[in-house]
Amino acid sequence: MKKYRILSLLLACLSALSLVCPALALDDPQPNARAAIIVDGDNNEVLYGFHHRERMYPASITKIMTSLVVLDAVAAGELSLDTPVTASAQAVDLPWDSSTAGIKAGETLSVLDLLYCDLLPSGNEACNILSEAVGGTQAEFVARMNARAASLGMEDTHFANPHGLHDPEHYTTAYDIYLMAKEAMSNETFRAIVRTPSYTLPATNLQPERVIYSSNGLLSNFYAIGYTYSKAIGIKTGNTGEAGRCLSSAAVDELGRTFYCVVLGTEDTVDENGRHYWSFSESKRLLEWAFDNFRRTALLNQDTENVIREVPVTLSDEGDYVQAQPVGEIQATMPSDYDPSKAELVFDLPESVEAPVAAGQELGAVTLWYEGTEYGTLKMVAAYDVARSDFLYTVQQIQFYWDKWWVKAALAAGAALILLLVFYVGFVRPRRKRARRYSYSGGNRRGGSRNYRGRR
Repeated sequence: MKKYRILSLLLACLSALSLVCPALALDDPQPNARAAIIVDGDNNEVLYGFHHRERMYPASITKIMTSLVVLDAVAAGELSLDTPVTASAQAVDLPWDSSTAGIKAGETLSVLDLLYCDLLPSGNEACNILSEAVGGTQAEFVARMNARAASLGMEDTHFANPHGLHDPEHYTTAYDIYLMAKEAMSNETFRAIVRTPSYTLPATNLQPERVIYSSNGLLSNFYAIGYTYSKAIGIKTGNTGEAGRCLSSAAVDELGRTFYCVVLGTEDTVDENGRHYWSFSESKRLLEWAFDNFRRTALLNQDTENVIREVPVTLSDEGDYVQAQPVGEIQATMPSDYDPSKAELVFDLPESVEAPVAAGQELGAVTLWYEGTEYGTLKMVAAYDVARSDFLYTVQQIQFYWDKWWVKAALAAGAALILLLVFYVGFVRPRRKRARRYSYSGGNRRGGSRNYRGRR
């Protein structure tokens, strides 16, 4: 196969510190965070990344995985959302500064109510209660969390507890958090919970009916005022001294696009206007930046300039070549200033193809690259039929057989036999006839046979 290259204006390599390829052409949004990532969740395409593969502490964003493991157990029939669970004294025994949903030892709530307590006010005791209900022990439940993380390809993640309180062996990355959040958001129950600003817990055996509120300032003003975002659909906050303030969020715009954003390690600031929660403001800003600067773009199809190629055709008297065109389309979420002239098309086509060629017959492939990133490969197929010439085919077959060693050997052997026959007929046989004639005439001259026994 021979490779043809066109549009060879390939730009400089990626910035090692932050940007992912599609965002290189745009101004860096420079997030006020230790790490950040923005992803097109509909297509699993990273639009921007800043230290997004570095291990960091997730704090209560951990509760996304806790809830996912519980919902997996529900789907497997181990328990149901209506299953009543009673809080143990050990489960509600928390550090004094731990986030809590106010659940008491001996209090009984349903699995669904405990999930709301886990995900809205970020109740650590709710996570402990659920882990005991599903795993029997917290250690067994955490083992399930790590197994689930591995199944999602979260290669830089390890959980040490179900709630996210600091532990040196409890870490993840912004990218891994996206993988976890995307999977959890595919569950309708999880999706409904994390987009709820508030929830009314029914009366229990120990407490009357009460309302709990989301800690996500993009959805609720209860914990932080002035950060709500109309496009937000979740997901989960986190905060410890070691992790800083963190947020995994998702939003849907007017075009129906779902983008995910994760910011880790932001630090609140306080001024005359009060406390500023950068995790909320930065998440909102980054999501708006992505919605404003990216669009779904057709990068390659049969209408792309200079994509039609000519492949030489043999054994046909209809034409010397056939046009090859791509099948399908490559799309990607690209920055708004995407420049097709800076793309590179790499063709993998044969030097020639034999007729007959049928329309739609696969001839090769074309791959599109842009600013150092491969975006996909399409098949290249024949645009029309090219018939075979019977005469040219016959000539080819004759030549094909003439080129075989055994045919050449047989012809050589036949030629040798003919030469031997000619030699025999032209030289050997006449000499033998002359010898026989000479022998007969010499006997007559000598008076006949010496064995005559008649009378004398």
